[in-house]
Order: sequence, then structure tokens, then C-alpha cells
Amino acid sequence: MADIAQSAPARVYRPPPSEAPGAIGWMRRNLFNSVANSIITVVLVVLIGMALWNFLDWALFKSVVSAKNGPECARISPDGACWAFVVDKYRLIFFGTYPFAEHWRPLFACLSCVAMLILSCDRRFWNWRLAVIWIVGTAVTLTLMFGGILGLSYVETSKWGGLPVTLILASYGLALAFPLGILAALGRRSKLPLIKGLCVGYIELIRGVPLISLLIMASVMLPLFLPSGMTIDKFLRALVAVTLFAGAYIAEIIRGGLQSIPKGQYEAADAMGLNYAQKTFFIILPQALQVVIPPLVNTFIGFFKDTSLVLIIGIFDLLNAGEQAIVDRNWSGFANEIHVFLAIIYFIMCYSMSRYSKYLEREMNKSVRR
Repeated sequence: MADIAQSAPARVYRPPPSEAPGAIGWMRRNLFNSVANSIITVVLVVLIGMALWNFLDWALFKSVVSAKNGPECARISPDGACWAFVVDKYRLIFFGTYPFAEHWRPLFACLSCVAMLILSCDRRFWNWRLAVIWIVGTAVTLTLMFGGILGLSYVETSKWGGLPVTLILASYGLALAFPLGILAALGRRSKLPLIKGLCVGYIELIRGVPLISLLIMASVMLPLFLPSGMTIDKFLRALVAVTLFAGAYIAEIIRGGLQSIPKGQYEAADAMGLNYAQKTFFIILPQALQVVIPPLVNTFIGFFKDTSLVLIIGIFDLLNAGEQAIVDRNWSGFANEIHVFLAIIYFIMCYSMSRYSKYLEREMNKSVRR
């Protein structure tokens, strides 16, 4: 026993780490690790603090929430924000020129669309129930917006505007563009010359022109090619243009994901005796989509903001409806308030998509060994 005790290795006591843990340690390592970085950090903190204080002073401390018109608002607080303008025009901003007495319909249509999108983000519904959610949500949204049944008066799309237009164009445009992009990406990698040529032509043609040109083409040129007396709804034409444009960009993103899959995955699928459809939709495509989640969400965010370009064909989305509110002479000179208010709404929606993409990427990569 004495020999065993003498042969046991001596314990080595190490000093505690010199760097402080937590936020203080992170700041020392990244913000104050040298004299130059310390000076830059202090200067930037002072400048950001001054800018933030000036903004809060204008937006909160000196702001006006209740006023009858612009001159009264300016008289109460000449240096503060006039949120009374937004309070007075919020219906025009959110619902555009939709009939005033029927504003409850686009409100519940927006809630239905948002609920449908939130449920679609839950991975527990990624089965047959997702199709049911979209069918029911689409039926409720379109019934409320169009009317004409169940005692609801019919409202044509020329009177739509505001938030419902933005949500419908973004949601359904990207929902339709996603399978279109998948098919185009697979077609571009096809070994059949005709299919590959058609997909390459579609992708390169659409990606080679701006979205505005497609919207003008859909609004002005398309009716010229239709038979006499036949018309297509302007909102539907805008939705088709957005879908085609987004589909081409999504196709290139997915094609990059397909190219990143190792050749061994294809060979393993072939060795298992899977046909092309089984190999693509059960082995290759899920891995490719998992790789391209960040660029896909970035594309979704970009096209969500690009819906404001439909103004070129006379459709007023959320941003353009807000611009119309500025025209009122009783509230002239308060454009900053509208733009800040709309920027907050766009930021909330885009930031939510960004955070969800990070969550989805983290959840889908749990099984990947780092």
C-alpha cells in the first residue's frame, strides 16, 4: 500500500484564468484589448449614444400623440414627432382605399394570413396538415378580401391596399416561387437538352431584367397579347410577375445547394436501387435545402421588401399607402413619422424571418457533427 501511495502522480494545481468571464471578459477581449481599440470603442459609444438620445428625444420625450391637424401638432411641440398624424391615418396606411366600413375584413384577412405563416413555421405541421392549413387559410383570406358570398359585398382588387397587399403578394408569391425554383433548379441540372435549355433560358432571362420591367410587361404588354375582350386581374398579373422573378433567384440558390452535395450521396442512393424521384426528393433535395437556408431566407426578406415596386402598375402596398397619407394638406410636413413607423413594421417582419432562419438552421443541424 505504501508503494502504491508513493507511485501515485502528484496533483498539479493550476492558477485560475486571468480573464474575467461573462460580459466583462468579452468586452476586455474584443473592445478594450488595445489602446487603439479602446479609443475607437469610446468614440463610437459616445456618437451612438448621442444619436440615440436625439432620436428618443424626438420620438418619445417631445412627441405629440393627440392633435387635430398638423399646425396644432407643430404648435404643441415644434421639435418633437407628431404621432397624431399616424393615429389619424392608420386606417389608410394599413388598409389603403378599401371601403372604410369594411375594414374589419382586411384586418381579419391579415390575421388569417399571419396565423397561416406562423403555423407553417412549426415543424410539427410539416406533413399533410400543412396543406390543410394553406387551403383553409387561403379560403378565409380570399373570402374576406373579395367578398361576394356569405352576405359580404364584393370588393375589387383595385380598391385593395396597405398591409393585406404586402402580405398576400409576399406570402403567396414566395409560396408559389419556391416549388417553381426547385423544378427550375432540377431542370437546369437535367441531362435532357430540351428541359435543360428551357430552364436555363427562363432563369437567365428573368435574372437579367429588373422586377420593374416584369411588372410593366405584365401590366401593359400582356393585355396586348390576349384575345379581344379577355382581361386578367391586375393584382393577379403582379402576383405572377413576382412569382416568376422570385422563382428564378430561388432556382439558382437551390442549384448551388445541389452542387454542394457530395457525389457519394448520389452513389449511395443508386446503390440502394432508388429511382430518380426517390433519390432526389428523399436523399439529395433535403440535404441541399438544409445547406441553403440562410441565402433562401435572405432572398425571402429581399422580395418581401420588393413588393413596394407594385406601385409602378397602380397597386398600393403598405409603403405606398403610407406615402398616400402624406398627401393630406392638413398633415403636410410629417413624412418622417410615417417613414419611421413603416420602418419599424418592416424591421419587425424581416427580423422575425431572420431569427427563424437561424433557429431552423440550428435545429436541422443538430445531427451534424461539428
